[in-house]
Amino acid sequence: MKFLLLMCLFQFHVIVIQQCGAMLHPIDFLALQAIRKTLNDLPGSSFFASWDFTSDPCSFAGVYCAGDKVIALNLGDPRAGSPGLIGRLNPAIGKLSALAEFTVVPGKIFGALPESFSQLNNLRFLGVSRNFLSGRIPAGLGKLRRLQTLDLSFNQLTGNIPWAVGTLPALNNVILCHNHLSGSVPPFVSLRLTRLDLKHNALSGSLLPMSLPSSLQYLSLSSNQLTGPVDHLLTRLNRLNYLDLSLNRFTGCIPGNLFRFPITNLQLQRNQFTGRIYPAGLVTIPVVDLSFNRFYGEISPLFSGVQILYMNNNRFMGQVPGIMVDRLLSANIHVLYLQHNFLTGIAINPAAEIPVRSSLCLQYNCMVLPVQTPCPLKAGKQKSRPTAQCGQWKG
Repeated sequence: MKFLLLMCLFQFHVIVIQQCGAMLHPIDFLALQAIRKTLNDLPGSSFFASWDFTSDPCSFAGVYCAGDKVIALNLGDPRAGSPGLIGRLNPAIGKLSALAEFTVVPGKIFGALPESFSQLNNLRFLGVSRNFLSGRIPAGLGKLRRLQTLDLSFNQLTGNIPWAVGTLPALNNVILCHNHLSGSVPPFVSLRLTRLDLKHNALSGSLLPMSLPSSLQYLSLSSNQLTGPVDHLLTRLNRLNYLDLSLNRFTGCIPGNLFRFPITNLQLQRNQFTGRIYPAGLVTIPVVDLSFNRFYGEISPLFSGVQILYMNNNRFMGQVPGIMVDRLLSANIHVLYLQHNFLTGIAINPAAEIPVRSSLCLQYNCMVLPVQTPCPLKAGKQKSRPTAQCGQWKG
């Protein structure tokens, strides 16, 4: 009876809409009505003001049609600072069979992502970020073989990343950062994948050498609980321009060819990486952070091309390369943090003036500091490492 009543109401609306020269497919019309019933504007938003079902739904804000089908649904005012929407995503979304794009602006959408999304075989873009989605990522998303972008970042999602999602062949962007996801990182097979952002979750386990495609340009796995070596994996990812593996438990060495990749920002800090570092050539990555690891050996002069370099809290030993000192004094190196290592000397004139825009920190090494420079508060107050420690550590 309820369905018959809805159809009668729809037929009435069709007559009105036909007078305006347009008609939406009945299933899409009813789906939009259902979607509207479980969502509302937050105070200050007037997005749904145009959603008058006595008029053509294809003229509604955020609704885009081709023929009698909805092909894109962008819910909420996209202007910066707009309040967004509140409510739940209705499973009726799965009835929009031609839908290629679905987005929701930041707001207070809560509840689970409906399983019915798996019915949207034409979906290419799914973006619901900075809301309050909870529950698991539906495994059925692995059926969306045309999906190119999946952005569910900054929500409260839990559970594993479905392995079926990793099998999607057309993926370009996967952005699932700032959730509560757990389990391992599934292998991704798409040779079109350029961005993978999984930072700030609770992911664990190790990464297999072939688990990520060489097409990646942006990779962020920061702030998880990932373990194991990554050297064989990284060697393959020679198109990377951004890499952040910080705040995990990765182990093993770092391949020297990594420093030749077109990376502009390299974040490897706060892991358990070890070994000596031998860059394959002059390192010209603007920002390199290797701090809080277990690297040892002498510092390579090939790092003199870096502008912001953090090598503190490792086990480096020997002399600071002279070319690094020269580039620091000429303001080509802006930050050189070497504190908390086992370095034994630096060739710098005690009367030398460090440029105002450059920072040097040397404290807690195996040497008497030739120059006094301001260090971050976290470096502590001790200027030099105890002699007993320096005699024991040989790298």
